[in-house]
Order: sequence, then structure tokens, then C-alpha cells
Amino acid sequence: MAKPKKSRNSAPDPSVAAQLPWRPSAPPLATFLLISFAALLLRALVSVGPYSGQGAAPKFGDYEAQRHWMELTLHLPSSDWYRNTSDNDLAYWGLDYPPLSAYQSRLHAHLINASLPDAVALRSSRGKLLMRWTVLSSDLMVFFPAALWFVWAYMKDGVGGSGERREGWTWLLAMVLLNPCLVLIDHGHFQYNCISLGLTLGAIAGILSRNELVAAALFSLAINHKQMSMYFAPAFFGHLIGKCLKRKYPIVEIMKLGFVVLGTFALVWWPYLHSYEAAMQVISRLAPFERGIYEDYVANFWCTTSVLIKWKRLYAIKSLKLMSLSATILAFLPSFIQQVKSPSNLGFLYSLLNSSFSFYLFSYQVHEKSILLPLLPASLLALHEPHLHGWFTYYALFSMYPLICRDQLLLQYIAVLGLFVLIYYSPGGNYGKGMKISSGTMAVLSLPLLCSILLHTMYLQIEPPKRYPFLFDALIMFICFSQFIILTLYTNYKQWMLDFHPRHVGSKKDL
Repeated sequence: MAKPKKSRNSAPDPSVAAQLPWRPSAPPLATFLLISFAALLLRALVSVGPYSGQGAAPKFGDYEAQRHWMELTLHLPSSDWYRNTSDNDLAYWGLDYPPLSAYQSRLHAHLINASLPDAVALRSSRGKLLMRWTVLSSDLMVFFPAALWFVWAYMKDGVGGSGERREGWTWLLAMVLLNPCLVLIDHGHFQYNCISLGLTLGAIAGILSRNELVAAALFSLAINHKQMSMYFAPAFFGHLIGKCLKRKYPIVEIMKLGFVVLGTFALVWWPYLHSYEAAMQVISRLAPFERGIYEDYVANFWCTTSVLIKWKRLYAIKSLKLMSLSATILAFLPSFIQQVKSPSNLGFLYSLLNSSFSFYLFSYQVHEKSILLPLLPASLLALHEPHLHGWFTYYALFSMYPLICRDQLLLQYIAVLGLFVLIYYSPGGNYGKGMKISSGTMAVLSLPLLCSILLHTMYLQIEPPKRYPFLFDALIMFICFSQFIILTLYTNYKQWMLDFHPRHVGSKKDL
């Protein structure tokens, strides 16, 4: 007896359909545009406020530094950008970022010079305002598309290995684009972290979408825009080497990555490769060891422990460099080894967080703004670790509170923190789907939270003792450092536990 012909329109067998790997369609364009518009509007509103060093002669803060670099790169040859000359006084905001950052300054200078030439006039425009749109446009052209690519790659790959990742892409995108710390620093304080972080985010998306050569090129560009992007280097290196070692021709795979990295660096550094002296002039500007192992009150190991151990007084710079290097390597080594041994996409995201945390906590000359680097992978893990993301974002923002107050951005600080809390606890959010926290743990974690809330008010309303003028800054540093240590121990543990819970490892089919 002949089998009945199957109708073309008949429904698929549910048992078979359930076994098929889920592949999402591209996120709805209207939803993405709505979230992007909200993120752009927030940035524009923050930009209306004060900026770093406003009216504070003679150096006028980071806002003026960025404008001054545009002035230099526009009017001087590339050979003089990193060299002390009559037109380039390195004591007045000498360029101290890699060449790609200088090229970005030159591009913006050409755009501004076409309409407002006085704003970038050589040696006569110091302290004048720079158009905020240069940061807005950089954010829109680099960070925004990288965020969308990451979310698409994350959802498509099923990072975390569970069906619940099919939902929540809008919440994840909002968590990445509406990062309160990045918005305040780039569009309030005034910097271009959105470019280096956007290039890094694009490289991460490249890893998740199995475009390793593109990822290597993008991450090389990120390093060449801001040297702090090296915070992520152990994670990228460990993950890519681990993947290469598991493929059929590991040496060939490693050589391909090496050629891409070397080619990208050669392209960016081409004007300085004609002589050893020219290259070293640039490199010497990128590593200002003479400033000491820390500045201001940053919530890392060296600054926090300096209350008891006077590192700068007890040790020479050479010894401190060696101690800092050793501590940083020891801190990221477990995470690095895990990725070489068992590379996975979820493990890679944890490794990015652990690696950047290691540099923030132990490396030489860390600024409070450097917390933006570990905060990026924490945002990318928001669906998988919502409690960690929320907790870390709050303390990362709190660690920069003294800086925000100096910049007179308190209103913007309250606004972006309030907006983040509203979105984080929104009905469509993912905060309730993370690990369950016991009442005892909550009680312990509540103590520093209450202290931080109290310090917000005390910092503004109470005059510290004359003998300890930076008492409240130090207390903020202590609280944030304690939370950062707890978080990095937890995330290192979670990364290594992936080896014992294969179902949470994420996609390994691309190895």
C-alpha cells in the first residue's frame, strides 16, 4: 500500500523541530532604532552639562586635551606629534595615546576646521570649546553597530546554551548601549572611549560569529587607539590560541592570525617605522612610568593598600614596575589557562572580564576611568549574570563619584543611575533569572551598599577633617575595592566551573 503523499503545507513534527538548533532572525529594525534613539538622546542630554576642566585654566581638563590633539595633528607633521617642539609643548597635554587615536583627532580636526577654524587654530585656541558632536558621531558610527552585531551573534550562537537566551535581546542591547559609566565619561567628562571599546566589542562579536581574522584586526585597531585595550589581550590571545590548537593545522591557523595582527600594526604605525628613534618616541609617550604607580584615589590594590604600605616611598619605579607586572600576570593567568585548555564563547566572555579586572586591580598607573574596561564584558554577560552586572555597574559608577563631583555632573550622575535602575528592573528585564542569592549573603552585601548610599550624601554635605582632607574619597575607594575583589574571585570561579558543566559552555562546534 502506497504511503500518503505529505502535504507541502503540513506542520513539521514537533519532536523533530524541538531538536533543531535555534537560529534567530535579525532583530527587528524598528526596535533597534528605538533603543538606539533613546541611547543617543541620553548622550545628547548629558552633553549639555559641564565637562572636565571647564573654566579651569591653564589646562582646562580632558575636554581641552582632546581639542589640543586635534590642533596638533591638523597643523603639524606626524613626525612632530609625539616630540617636544616649539609648537608642541609636551607639558601642555602632550599626545599620549597610540597613532590610531592621533589619526582620529586629525579626522575630527579636518571636519571642525571646515566650519570653525578658530576652534583648532595652532597656539591660539587654548581653552575654547570643542563641538560635542564629535563624540556623539564616533559613538554612533563605532560603538552602536558593534553592540548590535554582538547581540545578534550572542543570540544566534546561544551563548550559555539555554533556550531562554532566545528572549531578552532588547534588554541586553539596552544594557550595553545605556551603560551609565560610559555615557558619563564620554559625553559628560569628555573622552572617546566609545571608539576603542566599540572596536573591542566588534572584535568580540567577530569571535562569537566565527570571524576570527576580522576579530584580530579589530582588536589590533582597538589597542592602537587606546593602549588600555591591552587589558583584554590575555583573553583574546588565550581563546584564539586555544581554538587554533584544537584545529587540524594549528600552526597555519596561528600564522594567519599573526599576519593579520602584524599587518594591522604595520599599517597604523607606518609613519613611525622609518627609524628606531621615531618608534621609541611614540612608545615612550604611551608608558608614562614617571607619574607613579597610581594617581588620585582609584579603587585598585596599590592605591587601597597604600594607606598601610607607602609603595611610592618604599620602592623605586623599577621595582614597582616589576611587582605590578608580576601581580597582574598572576591574576589573569588562571583565566588565560582555562581558555587555552577549554576555549568556549561563554568562557571567553568571562575571561575578558577576569583579564581586564586583573589589569585594573594590579597594573601600573591605573585611572578611575579604567573601570570602563571590565565593565564592558560585565555588560555583555548581563543575560547570563544579571545580578553581577547590576552590582558591578553600581559600584563602578560609585568608584567614579569624586571625579563626577569635580566635573559638576551630579545631576547627570543621578539621572543616568536612575534610568539604569528603571531599565534593569523593567518588566521585560532579566534580573530575576540569575542565580538565587541567600538571605545571609544579601545581608552581608547590604552593608557596603548602605555605606555607599550614606557616603553619597556625606561627600557633598560634610567637610572632612583638616588632617584627612581626602577621607571620604578613601572610604569610597575602600568600599569599591572590596566589592571588586569579591566580584573577580566569583567570576574566576565561574569561568573554571564551565569545565565541569559542559551544557553551560556555549558553542564548541566552531572549534
